[in-house]
Amino acid sequence: MEIIQAIGPRLLLIHHPSPPRSQFSTGVRTNLISTTRAILQKGTSESVATTAVENDQSVAIKKRATEIAPDLKGTSIFLLGINSSYKSSLGRNLADALRYYYFDSDSLVEEAAGGKSAAISLIEKDEEGYLASETEVLKQLSSMGRMIVCAGNGAVKNSTNLALLRHGISIWIDVPLDLVARDIMEDRIQLSAFDTSMCKSSPEVLAQLTMLYNSGRSGYSTADATISLQKIASQLGYDEPDAVTMDDLSVEVLKEIEKLVRVKKMMQEAARPF
Repeated sequence: MEIIQAIGPRLLLIHHPSPPRSQFSTGVRTNLISTTRAILQKGTSESVATTAVENDQSVAIKKRATEIAPDLKGTSIFLLGINSSYKSSLGRNLADALRYYYFDSDSLVEEAAGGKSAAISLIEKDEEGYLASETEVLKQLSSMGRMIVCAGNGAVKNSTNLALLRHGISIWIDVPLDLVARDIMEDRIQLSAFDTSMCKSSPEVLAQLTMLYNSGRSGYSTADATISLQKIASQLGYDEPDAVTMDDLSVEVLKEIEKLVRVKKMMQEAARPF
C-alpha cells in the first residue's frame, strides 16, 4: 500500500504490502493517491482542500493560533460530528489561523470515486468497499501533518478508523440537530454520499439525523475534546445556539487544543530522566 507523507513541499511515498480489496476500494485508493498528491503539490482545490490564506479573522483568533503553533508542531486536527455549516466553516477558519491544509474526508472519497453521483451508484453495488475506502482516506490523511480534517460520519464507525484518529487531535463538534436539519433543508450543506439516501424528504430529515447521531455517538465520545454549540451559547449568555458566531466557536476550539497540547507537553517533560 502506498502511504503519502507530506515533507515540506515534497511528498514521500512509502510502500507497504496490503491485503486484497474490492474493485471499488482498489480503484478509489488509486485515485485517492493521485488526487491527494496533486492537491498538495499545487496547493489548490476548492472542493477538497484549501491552503491557509490571510483573512479578516479577529485578533483573538490569530493571537491564540500563533501562541499554540510552536507546541502543536504540525499535529493534525480531526473534527468529528455530523456534517454542518458550523463544522465545515470552522475547519476552514482553523486552517487559515494555523496555516494548515483543510480537507473534507467525505469530499475526498467522492472525488476519488468520480463524483457524488458515482459514489452513490458504487455504494449500491459495493457498500463494504465504500466503507473500506473511507478507512483508506483516513490512513492517507493520518500519515500527514499540518491538516485540519473534517472527518465524515464513517470515521467513527469502526475501531480501525478510531485508531487512525489517534494520530492527531480529535474534537467532536456537537451541533444541535435542528440546526443541522435547517442546513440541509436550506441546501447549505450536503450529507455524504453514504448518508444521503437516509434523507428522502424534509419531514424525515430530523428523525433520520437523530438516528445518524445516535449511531455515531459512542464514536464521537472517544474524541480528545468535545465542543458543544449549546454549551458555548449558554456560557456567552446567548438565548439560542445559532447566535454563536464562527469567531466564538473558533476561539473555544483553539482553547481546547491549547489545553491538550499543554497536557501532552507536561507528560513528555515528566517522562524525561533526571
